[in-house]
Amino acid sequence: MKRKLVVAGCLAGCSAVAQADSNVTLYGDIDQYIGYIHSSSGNSVTGLNDGAILRSRLGLRGVEDLGSGYQTKFTLEQGLNANTGAAADSSRLFDRQAWIGMNTPVGEFRIGRQNTIIFFIGGAIDYTERTTYGSVINTFGVPSRYDNDISYKSPRIAGFQADAHYALTETAGESVGTRGVYQLGLDYTNGPYRAGYAGLWAKPAANATYSQMVVYHNVYADYDYGHGKLYFAYVRSNNVTASANGNTAAAILNNVSIPNNAFPGTNTSVQRMYNIYQVSADYRINPQLRIGALYGVIRDSSGGDAGAQGGNVGAYYDLSKRTTLYGFGNYMKNDANAGFRFSGSAGPTANLAGADINGKSLIGLQAGILHRF
Repeated sequence: MKRKLVVAGCLAGCSAVAQADSNVTLYGDIDQYIGYIHSSSGNSVTGLNDGAILRSRLGLRGVEDLGSGYQTKFTLEQGLNANTGAAADSSRLFDRQAWIGMNTPVGEFRIGRQNTIIFFIGGAIDYTERTTYGSVINTFGVPSRYDNDISYKSPRIAGFQADAHYALTETAGESVGTRGVYQLGLDYTNGPYRAGYAGLWAKPAANATYSQMVVYHNVYADYDYGHGKLYFAYVRSNNVTASANGNTAAAILNNVSIPNNAFPGTNTSVQRMYNIYQVSADYRINPQLRIGALYGVIRDSSGGDAGAQGGNVGAYYDLSKRTTLYGFGNYMKNDANAGFRFSGSAGPTANLAGADINGKSLIGLQAGILHRF
């Protein structure tokens, strides 16, 4: 009850500020869809889910112009389960972002809970922005945001822009830089072409049984041919392991939060590397209607037969600049020892697990509405 009052008071106060100062903006979106998932085991599930494309959220962002090319910036953003009205993470007031920064002539500096570089380049990965059931890169799992994060983003020069993050462990007895979550990115744009790299590294605890780092390397290239885009993406990572939901259904390094931004290094699966390949294309039929398709493969390079393959076809129909209807048909086939399952921008509350996904083929249908404000 106290938490609800705090949220209500905060939003009411900030709304008043937004009206008084145009540099503070209240924003968000609501994304709801009907999801149907059928397994080759014979079981299926249907549910109302949040976030096929964008997680429902409520946020505040602000900018103060200090003059001479300097600005103070901040963002506070909370995820929502719009189908229930609950917070996406009940342990946090602003689970998605909570940072303050300075934009300067030499680049932008931020500190706080921030989205990763990998998350930020989602629009360059496939026509769904790497969020629907059919995207195998999304199915594998995307490191999305971490606490205690210090970042720098350069200005774009000759088409290139660099990005770097370091999330501190805040562990007693460890000097800064000993452990933590490190990120580097480089993005290039030139007319219809875009290409780049986004990477992440994380060291385990000092006394870890397995000292191998968790890594996530993402390379992408796009071409805008006028009526749509072609997308090519490659990921190499060892950030997947076993859980009660399936043979390969949870990350070793949590993708959104973990104590001290570290992992214990006790799971042998950190030694297993995956290569992920995905291609995608879309086509705009008219100003309102866009269609697309994608196909991807997850390969278990250890030879453990724990990969998968899949894809989708889909369409977006813009009712206005803020409201979009969408629909997707998705398919995925797990290898004999794999247990991947569908995910969206948010994990579906109505999903299959265990024997219904391990080594099974899945069909998924999504139909919903997205409104941004």
